[in-house]
Formats: sequence, structure tokens, C-alpha cells
Amino acid sequence: MSETGQTMLRHQIASAFAYDKPEKLGVAVSGGGDSMALLRLLAEWAASERVTLHPVTVDHGLRPEAAAEARFVAEACEALKLKHTTLTWTGWCGQGNVQDAARRARYGLMTEWAKARGIDTIALAHTADDQAETFFMRLARASGIDGLTGMQRRRTADGVTWVRPLLMQEREELRDYLRSLKQVWIDDPSNEDETYDRVKARKAMAALEPLGLDMHVVGRVMDHLAQVRSALDFATHDHALDCITVEGGDLILDRRAFLEGSPEVNRRLVAHALRWIASADYGPRGVKLQEFLSAISRGRDATLHGVRLLGGDKTLRLTREHSAVAQVVGTVDQVWDGRWCVQAAENKQLIVRALGDDGLAQLGERSDQCPPRESLKSSPALFDGDILVSAPVANHGEGRAELIFPTGHFYTSLLSH
Repeated sequence: MSETGQTMLRHQIASAFAYDKPEKLGVAVSGGGDSMALLRLLAEWAASERVTLHPVTVDHGLRPEAAAEARFVAEACEALKLKHTTLTWTGWCGQGNVQDAARRARYGLMTEWAKARGIDTIALAHTADDQAETFFMRLARASGIDGLTGMQRRRTADGVTWVRPLLMQEREELRDYLRSLKQVWIDDPSNEDETYDRVKARKAMAALEPLGLDMHVVGRVMDHLAQVRSALDFATHDHALDCITVEGGDLILDRRAFLEGSPEVNRRLVAHALRWIASADYGPRGVKLQEFLSAISRGRDATLHGVRLLGGDKTLRLTREHSAVAQVVGTVDQVWDGRWCVQAAENKQLIVRALGDDGLAQLGERSDQCPPRESLKSSPALFDGDILVSAPVANHGEGRAELIFPTGHFYTSLLSH
């Protein structure tokens, strides 16, 4: 690769962190060409910027070569005087979508690893090729705007910011860069296995190039769609301020104001509300979501995605479904159901679980200010065995329950998903 090409790659790295340079930076390295190029570029940049670089590799244990590939990365990092970490996943049960399970595990392991080391930013080596392949895969699934905008250059999830500095670079450009450094890499044989959708998409792209439909054209289309998505996000955020009030862990919906929204904005708003209440990565789609929206428009009760809709003529309440949390048991000061932190006034070995019918029976008479029964049933409560000690949402006992999210999170998260 020419010096000009290398300078452009370095500029991509520098620009990715121009306005938010971390003190510690994680980088996911598999040993493949893309991630090895990112490792070498970041090692040079971090040294010049006095940033501590932390390379990490996830061994999914799904291929016999994986352990050797992790060792290869560790040796490459040692040569660069970088401390490398290998994370091992042992959670595959042999059922379901292995790629999706591995992806979730990979991000989960890296998130835990980063938090334990005070790392709040991790760089990923996705390229323009990956972005275009993702577009075709999602197009085949008839994805909407959100899916077709592809991977974001920067996003924050669970306290970690994921950055993709090379999302505008071609895969072959990165391999040219590695050749100029005489840096070897490992080619994953699964990249040629046509049983995987990503490989099929790659080959389909090659067939479409004579039409002028290459990764750069796809990238421009995705950028245009991203602008549309951003406009929809802001419209949904403003609509949420007009028609939804946050009450504890519930959402109170003004039915008349809600129905003044456009169908697409309302769909996005409700899908987000369901994810927020259920602490879910993904929301429901298709017919089930449309049926739920219909129930809102008619003011009827409904249940979807672990969320109960309590109907009404003027206002409706979205609350956690009790059956979704009935078996969720935690301890004091830990996060319960992905969003509550419960504290006890006394230092007892208490358990945290949903209040339930048995807790309601022990609660006695409730004030008019309490949430409705269905909402209270799924709220966190403190128990000593079967004895109710505190039901914070009902103002019973001396325990406290607080959402782990900052004030206004429901609204701001509409713009940062």
C-alpha cells in the first residue's frame, strides 16, 4: 500500500476518536485480516496519543482452530508490547442459531471484561464490505428502515461505547496495508462456507457489480436511509414527550394524544416502550405488534413481549407482565429484572422478587396513590422467606427501589438506540 493509502487509514482512526478520546481503549481482535489491520493501526495511534490499548479475543469454542488463533493474536500483541486477553465462551447448548448466540455471547463477554477493567470504549473491525453484506442480508428479510441503515459507526450499550473506525474501508485495502507491514493474518475457512447467509450475500454482491451496485453505492444508500431514520427518531422522541408520562417503571399513555401521531411514529414509539419496560435488546415485529397497536387505539387490555397494557378511555398504562418476572429472584443491591436496584433499610439476608399475589395479600389496604394491582404484582419487593418485608413501589416498609436509568432515560434512549 502506498504512503498516501496508509495516511488515509491513519486519518480514519484519528477521526473516529477526535471528539471523544478514551484513556483506555479495547480492541476486538480475531486474527483475521480486518481485525489485525485495526490492531496495527490502533497500536500506532494509541502510542502517539498516550492511550492504553487493550486487545481482546473471544474464543467461542466452536472450531478446533479457535484456540490456536487466539494464541496467534496473543503473540502478535506481545510483539507490539500490548497485554492481550482471551475470553472463552462455553455456553453453547447446540440448539438454535449458533451465529446469533455466538454474537450475543461475544458482546456480553467483552462488555463484562471492559467494565471490570474500567474500559468504556471498544473498537470493532467491521468494514465497508461487512456493511454492504449486512444490507443484503437484511433486505432478504424484508427489514425496515432501522435494519437497512446497517451498523452504526458508534453506539453505546450497557455502559460501553462500540466504535467502528474502518466502516468506510474496503477489506482488500486493509489486506494491502498488512502486506506493506509484512503482517500475517488468519483466514477463517467459514468465510467461504455458503451455508452462511453472509457468504451468500458476498457472492450476490459480486454478481451485481456489473450493474454498478457495489459496496460504495450500497453505503451511500445506507447513509441516506440513516438520515431518514434519524428524522424518524426525533419525531418519535417529540411525540413521546407529548403523549407518554413515566411513572416509576411504568409508562402512562395519553390515548388521544397518541392517536394523533403517524402510524410509523406510533409503531416505533410502542416498540421502544416494550423494549424499555422489558429490558430487551429487540422488540416485537409484524402482526403481533400491529395487534398490540390496535388494542391501544381501542383502549383495550393486551399483553406482548413481557408487557401488560391496561386499557382505558383516556389513559392507558404499560407495565411489566407479572408472569415474565414471577421466577426472577435476586438479592439486595443487585440489579433486578434488568432495571431495578432494591435496597434494604436493615442488613438482612433478604431476597428480591416480584410482589405477586401473595405479597399483595400481605400488603393490606393500599392508598389511592398506589399503582393498580397488575402493576404492583410485577414490582420488586423484599421478602424474608415468604414474609413480605417491603414493597417500595407501594410505599410499604422501609426498603427502596430505584430504576438504574437516569431521569428522562425513556425519552433520551429514543435517540441513542
